[in-house]
Amino acid sequence: MRIDILTILPELIQGSFEHSIIKRATDKGLVKVYFHNIRDYSTDKHKKVDDYAFSGGAGMVMTIQPIEAAIEALTSQRKYDEIIYTSPDGETFNQQIANQYSSFENIMILCGHYKGIDQRIREHLITREISIGDYVLTGGELAAAVMADAIIRLIPGVLSDETSALSDSFQDNLLSPPVYTRPAEYKGWKVPEILLSGNTKLIDNWLHEQSLERTKKLRPDLLHGHE
Repeated sequence: MRIDILTILPELIQGSFEHSIIKRATDKGLVKVYFHNIRDYSTDKHKKVDDYAFSGGAGMVMTIQPIEAAIEALTSQRKYDEIIYTSPDGETFNQQIANQYSSFENIMILCGHYKGIDQRIREHLITREISIGDYVLTGGELAAAVMADAIIRLIPGVLSDETSALSDSFQDNLLSPPVYTRPAEYKGWKVPEILLSGNTKLIDNWLHEQSLERTKKLRPDLLHGHE
């Protein structure tokens, strides 16, 4: 998989991809992540990438020329399965979208800034707009890092135990059950006896019941179809 991230602040998120599981994935060649500074594509002599909105009001808008040039340069070299714009008014990112994208070959993510980007980019070049939550960040870089992390960990070969991702929260619209490890007792706090029984069927049933119970308590909105 290849992920191209377009931003005016590449240094803000590059470090997120240089550690732990994501770094191992890139070292193995399972994913390649490229960062493109939108300013490099600006024809302005000062490499300016923002201007005032025609509608007036406070805040600046990312201009059309450098963004279009950056996207054109990349799409002229390869086909992209999705060109994403990180926006607070986009579709909410979830596990199902991450699952879908993990099978893609090429993804481009455009990070917004200021009051947003020129609407014509959104209308003519963006294929999907995605938000990571109902709040506003100073820029789309953190949202891009969150999405990329969620996608990359699902690529076959990234996790040492690929079945681990199948039991993540939200994979079946349920939260994950509680997990425990050794010692079986610590300061009088005990691991549930059923987990020590060795009975796989009973343990699986208990884990599913715990998932349902936790979801009902913490995220009842996810339970549609499980009642």
